[in-house]
Amino acid sequence: MTDRPSIHHAAAKGFGAAAEAYQESRPDYPAALADWLRDELGLAPGRVVVDLGAGTGKFTPLLNATGARVVAVEPVEAMRALLVAAHPDVEALPGEADHLPLADASVDAIVCAQSFHWFARPAALSEMRRALKPGGALGLVWNVRDARVAWMAALTKILDRHQGDAPRHESGRWREVFPAPGFTPLTERRFAYEHVGSPERVIVERALSVSFIAALPKDEQARVADAVRALIAATPSLAGRATVSFPYVTHAYACRRRD
Repeated sequence: MTDRPSIHHAAAKGFGAAAEAYQESRPDYPAALADWLRDELGLAPGRVVVDLGAGTGKFTPLLNATGARVVAVEPVEAMRALLVAAHPDVEALPGEADHLPLADASVDAIVCAQSFHWFARPAALSEMRRALKPGGALGLVWNVRDARVAWMAALTKILDRHQGDAPRHESGRWREVFPAPGFTPLTERRFAYEHVGSPERVIVERALSVSFIAALPKDEQARVADAVRALIAATPSLAGRATVSFPYVTHAYACRRRD
């Protein structure tokens, strides 16, 4: 037995089963984040950055492009395997946010892209502070569905009936750990982003890659897919189109370790 927090069952089961779907259907991130990584987090050659909750490595290329040395930490083996295959130059470690496989004051920045809501706990923040150098940066990034788009509310309704107790960025509960001891206040930037592709890929497969949907029995997943396809067929801006745009707003937050 162990007193270490285990990862949420929806993440363990859903992401373990749907790692390839996650990699194929999830959007990338706005190119404008390159300036944010440089200016807000100080990433540059000679620095070390941790991609925490790195998943299949969707955010890793942006970190690599800064010239910093990237260390990925990901607890789900199936996702970490895809990351290693795609980015063999990146050191990829198993580990959880509450028990980071990192030495004290050893890294310049930690970035949690699409992941912090899974481990938004004081213990995890304490671990991040331990691993960061004095003045080191913590970045939190999420691609969030743009709720201003009319059909998005219907899609959200289809998905949310299955969410159970899975942590979500949209709930806002991750904010409850801030302001955090030993960190400066959060700053926020927002960027518009569009994921362009076939409706099946960027809407249907994207929906099926959601952790708590991917954790459902196959017959229930099929019903979700049917409902999403029916929504596409009933939406004039989506129906019959070979290519559609799935709009996001990318939220980027930053703070620094202080003593």
